[in-house]
Amino acid sequence: MRRRIGRAKQFWNAAIDSEQAEKNPFTKLSANVRGNRERFQHVTVEDAEKVLDACPNLQWRLVFALARFGGIRTPSETFALTWEDVDWESNRVLIRSPKTEHHEGKGSRVIPLFPELLPLLREAWDAAPEGATHVVTIGRDAKMNLRTGLQRIIERAKVTPWPKLFHNLRASRQTELAQQFPIHVVCEWLGNSKLVAAEHYLRVTDGDFARALTPRESGAESGAQAVQKAVQPVSASKHPNMTATTPAIEENQAKPGLQQQFRGDMHACSVVPVRLERTAFCV
Repeated sequence: MRRRIGRAKQFWNAAIDSEQAEKNPFTKLSANVRGNRERFQHVTVEDAEKVLDACPNLQWRLVFALARFGGIRTPSETFALTWEDVDWESNRVLIRSPKTEHHEGKGSRVIPLFPELLPLLREAWDAAPEGATHVVTIGRDAKMNLRTGLQRIIERAKVTPWPKLFHNLRASRQTELAQQFPIHVVCEWLGNSKLVAAEHYLRVTDGDFARALTPRESGAESGAQAVQKAVQPVSASKHPNMTATTPAIEENQAKPGLQQQFRGDMHACSVVPVRLERTAFCV
């Protein structure tokens, strides 16, 4: 509905610009499409592998893998994929996007031939008949509903079905890639913007919490380790200029009377606040 409101706004704004209308009746209606966090669910690699194993044939494995590991839109971009779009030499795949083709320069994009996709596409290429055009051949008629079919496969894999089946597969891939590559690169591959990705695709996963509890192994100390080092007592043996007891102290310890006099003088002393001047250090 919000998309329709947005298009209606564009229509009336164009009419106003051409002086065919004076006011846009949709001005006060919101056209912003907000993400529903309750329907967000990250599909783990482990669950994805179970679903792949439960797929009845290679074509279904392709449909699922292209969504989960290629991050492409299903079914529009899946059905548009041809063998000419697969560049084996450069390990890249051209993705044609019917959804965004009306935007200038957004009709297609290029994604890497991800390692998770390569063996499946190779197998499908070897199995394709001579002169085959499209990579995915199932689901092109009204007799098969990809969503219903995938729902059954997920249940067969004994995995709990997630909402928005294909969208959450694509979102799971974008979340993974965003942990490895700059966000502008990931958005270029997935064909969306940073704002859209943040609102509809990127999720916080259980893996994020697990990594936060695991010390880094890169050689750089963690914040907790740095704090622990900072509060450790300084060992005198590490500083030759600092000794545990100086000769003067040892001499005083040998004179009990002098120690008693010193303690008495301390009782007569008053504490005078000292103002410390700031000193600038250049690093």
